[in-house]
Amino acid sequence: MTVLPFFQVDAFAERPLGGNPAAVMPLEQWLDDSTLQAIAAENNLSETAFTVPSEDPEADYHLRWFTPTTEVDLCGHATLASGHILLNQGAVRFRTRSGILRVERDGELLRLDLPASTVEPAEAAGLLDALGLEHGEIFRGRGGNGALIVLLESEAAVRAVAPDFPALKAWDSLVIVTASGLEQDVASRVFAVYHGIDEDPVTGSAHAALVPFWAGRLGRQSFGAHQVSARGGLLKCELRGDRVVLGGRCFTVIEGSFQL
Repeated sequence: MTVLPFFQVDAFAERPLGGNPAAVMPLEQWLDDSTLQAIAAENNLSETAFTVPSEDPEADYHLRWFTPTTEVDLCGHATLASGHILLNQGAVRFRTRSGILRVERDGELLRLDLPASTVEPAEAAGLLDALGLEHGEIFRGRGGNGALIVLLESEAAVRAVAPDFPALKAWDSLVIVTASGLEQDVASRVFAVYHGIDEDPVTGSAHAALVPFWAGRLGRQSFGAHQVSARGGLLKCELRGDRVVLGGRCFTVIEGSFQL
């Protein structure tokens, strides 16, 4: 029997049982891909993060992310959660499919550094219908997991979106609805049906596109964001050139072992 360490962490959360739960499983060496995918399916969380120590002078660990159905190119909340588990002092650096990602501590917050995604107007025939919307401006983010962004008139409109999830499978990217926020500067919801996740509670990779998207509209580089899912999550956002820095809190809610 093989025994593996297991942590479940609520990331971008204000308290335990909020934010987005991720499994973090630090390994000594890689298991085969089919086993990693089967473990992620067994965990049945939006993401399971696996790490292996790195001999690369630019990174402390290699990091990979799996949804219950597939490996992904970028995941913010599971990276923040991995930093929460592995960070001793200063910063921890991860080599990933999206390059080097860095998590550092700043008081009660952890800060995650991601590559920013450029955003441009786009067309996506049928997307508004799949979201149950009559109106909305559509944009496309480049880089990361990719994202289709639909700009709405208010946070209330964002909260009211009731998608046809089978119809959203036609788009192989994140689908984001967003608007100016009430208590925070920006409100959003994120759907990742193509990854087997109807609605993601809090999505760091989506903010790789949302931060540059909103920085121009707000006229400033730093602001607060609220992902208004059922669990909800808060992010402190900053655009630094071609990088996005996301701040949030993490709470370990389960610690144990996984037996194979």
